[in-house]
Amino acid sequence: MVQLSVNGVAHKYDGDPEMPLLWYLRDLLELAGTKYGCGAGLCGACTVHLNGKPVRSCITAMKDTAGMKITTIEGLSPDGKHPLQLAWQDLNVMQCGYCQSGQIMQAAGLLKEKPKPTDADIDAYMTGNICRCGTYQRIRSAIKKAAGVKA
Repeated sequence: MVQLSVNGVAHKYDGDPEMPLLWYLRDLLELAGTKYGCGAGLCGACTVHLNGKPVRSCITAMKDTAGMKITTIEGLSPDGKHPLQLAWQDLNVMQCGYCQSGQIMQAAGLLKEKPKPTDADIDAYMTGNICRCGTYQRIRSAIKKAAGVKA
């Protein structure tokens, strides 16, 4: 039995311990904001926070979430007004939008570690979160705006 917290709500899971966290979130809890991308932890579309750190939920087994606190894009801000979400909207970062929840979750991890990131910090931390639309410049600008750093 795995006991975990998802977006502040306690849950119990007694299924296959090898099942990826992504399927638990999407299929069992119906939290569809976290996306399936590559299934190999390479694209970042499935990024969520595990005890406050960004992880790829497609390669995180349920057995590894015991006692952990998981935050998804739905839990980042109850009203969708996290500074990153507002900056994303203000700067029209999204194109197709598919990767954006993972991008925002990764960026939230960055701002937790480095509240005033440089371009180099952003580029290094966001590496591995792939946007097939190529919105990287707008993503960087939105992170800076959310951080209150001059673009």
